[in-house]
Amino acid sequence: MTDQTSKGRALSEEELQELVAASDSGAREPGGKVGLFLASLAVIWSLFQVLLASPLANVLLPGDIINNSRQIHLAFAIFLAFTAYPAFKWSSRRQVPVTDWIMAAAGAFIAMYGYFFYEKIVQSGGLADNVDKWFALAGLLLLFEAARRALGPAMAVIATIFLVYVFFGAQPWVPDVIRWKGASLQKAMSHMWITSEGVFGIALGVSTKFVFLFVLFGALLEKAGAGNYFIKMAFGALGHLRGGPAKAAVVGSAATGLISGSSIANVVTTGTFTIPLMKRVGFTSEQAGSVEVASSVNGQIMPPVMGAAAFLMVEYVGISYVEVITHAFLPAVISYIALVYIVHLEAVKRNMPTLGDRVVSVGRTVGGMFAFFVGFAALCYFVQYPVGWIAAAVPDGAGWALAGLVFVAYVVLLALAATVPDLKPDDPNAEEVTLPVVSEIYKSGLYFLLPIIVLVYFLMIEQKSPGLSAFWATMLLFAILITQRPLKALFRGGRGVATAAVAGGLDLITGLIAGARNMIGIGLATATAGVIVGTVTLTGIGQVMSNLVEVVSGGNLILMLIFVGILSLILGMGLPTTANYIVVSSLMAGVVVELGAQSGLIVPLIAVHLFVFYFGIMADVTPPVGLASFAAAAVSGGDAIRTGFTAFFYSLRTVALPFVFIFNTDLLLIDVGWVQGIIVFIVATIAILVFTAGTMGYFLTRNRIYESVALIAIAFILFRPDYVMNKLQPPFADLPPAQLEQVLAEADPGETLRLRVSGPDFVTLEPKETTLVVTVGDEEGGAARLDATGLMLLEEDGVVKLEEPMFGSPFSETLQSFDFYGDTPVTLTALRAPQAQWPQELVFIPALLLLGGVAYLQNARVGRQGAQPA
Repeated sequence: MTDQTSKGRALSEEELQELVAASDSGAREPGGKVGLFLASLAVIWSLFQVLLASPLANVLLPGDIINNSRQIHLAFAIFLAFTAYPAFKWSSRRQVPVTDWIMAAAGAFIAMYGYFFYEKIVQSGGLADNVDKWFALAGLLLLFEAARRALGPAMAVIATIFLVYVFFGAQPWVPDVIRWKGASLQKAMSHMWITSEGVFGIALGVSTKFVFLFVLFGALLEKAGAGNYFIKMAFGALGHLRGGPAKAAVVGSAATGLISGSSIANVVTTGTFTIPLMKRVGFTSEQAGSVEVASSVNGQIMPPVMGAAAFLMVEYVGISYVEVITHAFLPAVISYIALVYIVHLEAVKRNMPTLGDRVVSVGRTVGGMFAFFVGFAALCYFVQYPVGWIAAAVPDGAGWALAGLVFVAYVVLLALAATVPDLKPDDPNAEEVTLPVVSEIYKSGLYFLLPIIVLVYFLMIEQKSPGLSAFWATMLLFAILITQRPLKALFRGGRGVATAAVAGGLDLITGLIAGARNMIGIGLATATAGVIVGTVTLTGIGQVMSNLVEVVSGGNLILMLIFVGILSLILGMGLPTTANYIVVSSLMAGVVVELGAQSGLIVPLIAVHLFVFYFGIMADVTPPVGLASFAAAAVSGGDAIRTGFTAFFYSLRTVALPFVFIFNTDLLLIDVGWVQGIIVFIVATIAILVFTAGTMGYFLTRNRIYESVALIAIAFILFRPDYVMNKLQPPFADLPPAQLEQVLAEADPGETLRLRVSGPDFVTLEPKETTLVVTVGDEEGGAARLDATGLMLLEEDGVVKLEEPMFGSPFSETLQSFDFYGDTPVTLTALRAPQAQWPQELVFIPALLLLGGVAYLQNARVGRQGAQPA
C-alpha cells in the first residue's frame, strides 16, 4: 500500500474495498459452501447478540447462556478471525487452510471453557487446576494469534510483554522499581482466563452488552442507504460554497460517524466521492486526503453514537452513557466547527473556485443547517410528551400503540420518498459535476432519521441502557430493510414487489453479516486488552507506573499530561482506538487524578478518560502507521506520510482541546446550568475559531507573526478565563489548619473547602501530599460537621495531625495510601476556603477588544491591498 500511494496511484474501488475489509472485517472471502457456512455463522452471531440485548432475553435464553455470554461472544470472534483473516499477506484469500480451521475450532472451544466446565470451576472457587491452566495458556496463545491477524502485531506484542512480566517480574534481573513477588502459572492463568479479572473482564463485557448492537445498528443503517443520503445532503447544502467539497466532507463524515465506528471505512465511504472533488477545486492530494482523515477520525467523538471506548467509560468511570455523551458533546461540536473553518481558510487563501453555477447564500445555508439540527434535537426532546399521553391513555397497550405510530410515520415518510427517484452514487470524476439540490432530494431519506430518533429518545429521554436503546433502534432497522424496497415498489405502481421483497431480505442478511464481521476486531481488542488490565490488577504495576511517571514529570501536571498524550500516540501507532484507550486509561487515569490532587487541582475522572480517548483517536492519523491516512492516500493517490502529517496539523484542535478541558471542566458541562452552558458554548466556539485562525496563519487576511501570537493568546484567555482571574484575585483564602472546625461552623451548607494533607506513603514511606475537597454539610455546629467528614484531628505542638479515618467514611479510600502508624505523622498542612471573586466572564472583555484590534488591523490591510477577505 505504501508503494502504491507513494507513486501517486489512486486505488480502484475494488482495491479500496479490499483495503477496508483487510483492516476492518477480514480480507478472506471463500466461496461455495465454506462461504455460506461462514456467512451463516456471522448471521447467527448477530442474531444471538440482538436476542441477548432484547427485553425477553431472560425468557428466551437459558440462564447459563446469559451468564456466559462473554465466553460465547469471544468464541464467535476467535472462530471468525481465523477464518476471515489470512495468516500472512501471501496467504490465500479464497480458501481456509486446515490449520486455520483447527485453530478456529480450538480457540472457540477454549473461549467457552468456562461455559462447558462451569460447575467444576465454581466448585474450585474460580481457581484453575493443573488441566485448566494449560487450556488457559493455549487460549491466550490462540487469542494473541487471532488479534495479530485482525489488529496487526502491536496488540499481541504488547499483551505478550505484559504476560511475560507476570511470569518473570519476580526475577532478580528485573529492576527493583518494577519487580513484584511473582505468580505461579496456575494463579496467573486463573486470573487471566478463569475469572473475570482478565480476558473476560469489563472490556469484553462492554463489547458483548453494548458495542455489538451499536456496530450492528451502523452496519444496517449503511446497508439501508443512509450513508449515501447523508453525503448527498451535505453536498447539496455546502458543495456550492468556496471549498464546498471539503466542507461537505466534514459534515458528511460527521453524519456517517453515526453509521461507521471505523475511521478507515468512513474515509473510504465518503472519501471516494469527496476527495476527487476537493482536488478539482484546488486542494492537493495530501490536503484533500487530510481533510477527509481529520473529519472521519473525529466521527468517534461525536455523540450520540460514539466509539466503543465511550461504552467502556460507562463502566470505568461509573456514570451513565447519557452523562458520557453530555460531557463529550461540546468539545466534539466545536471541534467540527473548527474543521469547517480550517477548510474555509484553506479555500480563501488559495482563492479556490466554486463547483457549479448556482448562487447560494452562506448565511442562508448556515442558518438552514442550524435550524435543521435544532429542529431535530427539539423533535427528539418533545416526542416524550405524546408518548406520555399515549402511555397514560392506554397503559397496558402503550408499547404496541407506540410501535404502530412509529410504523405509520415510517410508511408516510416512505411514501414521500417514493415520489422522488432513489439516490444513486455520483461520479466525482465526471466532466460536469451536478451537485444535488437539497429541496429536491431531502424527501428520499427522511425515514432514515426515525431509527436515530428512536435511539436518541431511549438513550436521552427514557434513559434506558445503551444496549436496550440500540436494540429498539435495530428492530426498527430490521423492519426498514425488509419493507422499504417492496413498499416503494407498491407506492410506485406495484411492479416488482416480490423481487423487491427478496432484495430487502438479502439486504438484511448482508447487514447482519457486515455487523458481525466488523465486530471481530473489536471483540478481540477488548479481550486482549483484558490481559493488560489483568496484569495491572494482579501485579500492582499501576502504582509503580504512578510513582515512575511522577518522578519523570517532576510532579508537574502539564508534563504529566504531555507524557500521557505521547504514550497514547506511540501506542496508537499499532493499537486500535479501543485497545489504546483501555491500556492507557488502565495505567494512567488514576495517576493523573492523583497527581492533580497533589497539585491542588481536582480533576474529574471523566475528564481524564476523555483526554485519553481524544489522543487515542489520533492513532489512525499519526504517521508513520496512521491507517486512516494510508486509506486516504490510497483514495487520493497522494503520499501517505505527508497526508498523515497534514492531517495531524489539521487535527491540532483535537490535540489542544483535551488539555483545555482538564483545567476548565465547564467545557465538559460538568455542574453547568442551561444559561451558563449556552454562554460556554458561544465563547468556546469563538475561542476555537480564533485558535484555528492563529494556527492557520489567516484571519481576515494573512496573519503577521505577532497577530498569530495574539490570536492564540486570545483563544487561551477565552478557554481559560479562570487562569487570568485567579492571577488577579485568588479564589481561595489560606487559613490556619487548626481553625478547620471553626471554619466549618461558619460556612454555608454546600460550600467546599480544600484541605492539603501531607505524610509518608504507606508503601515507600516517601513523603507525599494530596488535596481533599470537603463539602460542608447541613449539620448543626462545626463539631458535627467535622464528624460527618470522618476526619479525626489532633493538635500537638502547633501541628494538626490526622488519625486514620474510619473504614467507610468519606475519605477513608483516598487516604488509605498514607502510613498513619509510622514515626512521621500524617498532618493537615493547609486549609483553603473560597473567597469572593469577580465573575471570570469579565476577562472576556479585554480578550474580545484585542480580537477586535487584530480584526481592525487586518481589515485596514485588506482595504489597502484590495485583497478578498475571508
